Amino acid sequence: MTQLLKVQNLFLSSDGFGAGEGQSLERPFGHANPAELASWAGATASWPNRTEPGGSRGLDDYFTRDFANNIGAEIMGRNKFSPYRGPHDLEWQGWWGDEPPFHTPVFVLTHFDRTSFTLSDTTFHFVSGEPAAVLEQARAAAEGRDVRLGGGVTTIREFLEADLVDTMHVAVSRGVTLGSGVRLWESPDELLDRFHLEVVPSPSGVVHHIFWRR
Repeated sequence: MTQLLKVQNLFLSSDGFGAGEGQSLERPFGHANPAELASWAGATASWPNRTEPGGSRGLDDYFTRDFANNIGAEIMGRNKFSPYRGPHDLEWQGWWGDEPPFHTPVFVLTHFDRTSFTLSDTTFHFVSGEPAAVLEQARAAAEGRDVRLGGGVTTIREFLEADLVDTMHVAVSRGVTLGSGVRLWESPDELLDRFHLEVVPSPSGVVHHIFWRR
């Protein structure tokens, strides 16, 4: 069975940015407001951080619910794991507390060595190398299941340029513009040489872009 490399539920502004400028401990997405970009998902019945019953069903809920389906490992960039640059602060163990939401091995791309550590059922490995080599490690750890490419945008672009991504789901918030930051595209049409694309607007105000390899 083919193991897919999947981008899932990537939040993007209407002008193509996945994060703003000036990432810090206090502002993980820089000048972008993550609550605005993720509001469609947070309103769904399947949002994992929901503390009260209710929430929307339908297409938005499907994508939220599908996030962990058949995922056996995740790859993420250093700046998704940490706001710090340079050698690792060994006290820092991610934004997510003692119960990270991944529930799989996670491979963090970095130029600096750090020993793997485990929180709950998530083990973080710190790796360097070309995208294809990192993907090979993640696929081995996934034990036959798919691998999620978790971001950020810079990491996704690296894997796109290496032609390793099989499917992508990008949720574009029509009412949010950032003007600057880390950009995935100026237009989704840039990817049509390699991907089929279906665009599905949602009543929530987000537009779902579904890509699959040609």
